[in-house]
Amino acid sequence: MISAYQLFSLIVLYQFGTTVIFGFASDAGRDAWVAAALSSLLGAGLICGYALLTKLNGHSSLVSWFTRNFGIWAGTPIAWLYPLLFLYDGARVICDLKFLLPLTLLPATPPWFFLLAFMLVVIYLLDAGAQVLFRMAGILLPVLLVFILLEALLLWVSGSLHLSYVRPVLGQGFGKVLSSVWPLGITQTYGETIEIAVLWHLMKKESRLGLISIGATLFAAMFIVLFDILAVTALGERLFQEMIFPAFTILKLSRIADFLENLDALGALYFMCTAFIKLSVHLLTAVLCIRELLQTKSYTPVIWTCAAASSLWP
Repeated sequence: MISAYQLFSLIVLYQFGTTVIFGFASDAGRDAWVAAALSSLLGAGLICGYALLTKLNGHSSLVSWFTRNFGIWAGTPIAWLYPLLFLYDGARVICDLKFLLPLTLLPATPPWFFLLAFMLVVIYLLDAGAQVLFRMAGILLPVLLVFILLEALLLWVSGSLHLSYVRPVLGQGFGKVLSSVWPLGITQTYGETIEIAVLWHLMKKESRLGLISIGATLFAAMFIVLFDILAVTALGERLFQEMIFPAFTILKLSRIADFLENLDALGALYFMCTAFIKLSVHLLTAVLCIRELLQTKSYTPVIWTCAAASSLWP
C-alpha cells in the first residue's frame, strides 16, 4: 500500500511532466502565469470530480467503473479506450525526448540509442511494481524542488529577472488568457490526471484521496506558475512565446561572477526526472488496465508489449 506522501509526490511530478520545459500557456504571453493559475483552479475541481467518481464506485480501478455501470458488453469497449489513450500519451513523451535531447544535450548521439536506454530503465521500474514507482517519486520530489528554487535564486541574484516584463497584467484583456485555459490548459496536465485513478485504490487511507490529490495539484500549480513568471521576466513576452524550450533557455542566463553559469545540466536533470515519472505512469496505468480487461495474471509480457507500442507509435 502507498502512503499519502508518496501519492502526493507522484501527482506533483506527474503534473510537472514536460510542462516545465515547454512553457505552460505560452500563447497568453506575459499573462501566461495568470492562465496557469486559473487552469490549476479549474483542474483541481476536475480532479475533485475524479476522486468523487472513485468514491462512488467503491474505490475500484478506472476500467471497472464502466463495466460496473454500463455492463460488460457496453462498458468493456469504452474501458479499452483508456489504456490506448495512455499508450498514446506515453508516445508523446517519447516524442518530446526525441525532439529535445538532440537539440540540447546530445546533438551527436543517435536518438534510438538514448531512447532505448531510457525505455529499458522504465521497463525495469515497471517490472518492479507500482510501489517502487511511488517510493521513487517520494525521493525525487524534494531533490527537484531544491533545484528549482536554486534556479530561481540564481536567476534573481544574477540580475536576469525584470519584473516590468509582466506588466501590465491583463493589458490585452482576458481573451488570450481564456483561450489558453480552455481547452488545452485544463486537458494538457490536469485532465490527464485521470490516469492516477487507476492507482488510487492502492492507498492506505482512501478517505483522504480527494484532499491529497487536490493539495498536490495546487502545490504543483505554484511551481508551474513560478516557471512561467521566471521565463517571462527573464526573456520578455516575445521571446517567451517564440522559444521552444523557454524554461531550459533561461538556465543559460544564470551567471554569477563568471563562476556559476550555463546551468544546462540542472534543467536536464529535472526534465529527465519528470519525463521519466510521467512516462512510467502512462505505461504502468496502461499495463494495469490491460491486465484487468484481459483478466490475466501475466505482467512482464504486457509491460514489454505496452513499451513497444508507445515506442513505435511516433
